[in-house]
Amino acid sequence: MYVERSPGASLAERIACVWVQDSAAEGTQLVVPDACVDLIWGPDGPHVAGPDTGPVPVRMRAGDVYRGIRFRPGALGGALGVPADELRDGRIPFEELGLPSDLTLKELAERLRATAAPDPAAPAIAGALREGSSVRQVAWDLGLSERHLHRRSVAAFGYSPKVLQRIVRFQRALRLARSGVPLARVAVDSGYTDQAHLSHDVKRLSGVSMGRLLDPSPPSAEGF
Repeated sequence: MYVERSPGASLAERIACVWVQDSAAEGTQLVVPDACVDLIWGPDGPHVAGPDTGPVPVRMRAGDVYRGIRFRPGALGGALGVPADELRDGRIPFEELGLPSDLTLKELAERLRATAAPDPAAPAIAGALREGSSVRQVAWDLGLSERHLHRRSVAAFGYSPKVLQRIVRFQRALRLARSGVPLARVAVDSGYTDQAHLSHDVKRLSGVSMGRLLDPSPPSAEGF
């Protein structure tokens, strides 16, 4: 069972959710890229996960419980003392980042107030790429060179603008497909050239087909 709850109004701009994953049976949980960074407490100890560039299968035993705090894309800022690209595709123990193993949400809120804020352009960058703008157009609209946009994107999200575009487009397609929109329409509405392009990107980022991702047993998760 997977459950999310709000972190509260004071943290909502930085934190997407607080979540719990409780495994009732042995199986493999597929984690797919979502541009988020998660703080996770699990059977192997507390660690920081992501941002991922590809699928991560997590083997779970019956009775395993994982708890997490998920940062919004680009909202990490200086909270962990390192830019997002240094965490990319990693599962890093808290101790390596100087985090207490029993870090609470209240303590995290204090840390967020005391450390560097995220790039204020991050939401606009992710939003424009999600809506289908080209990297060149996003740079132009923000008054940046493409090289400067690249540096800011890597520091904020852990990805180049092109990779970020691919991931936020994939996540948009996944949300539409889960809501019941036909895949041909999903491809158009998510900015893919056609359904074959959608299928290719889904396989590239998740390792499986869209049909497999939509299969509720076992479920797929993001940011795990």
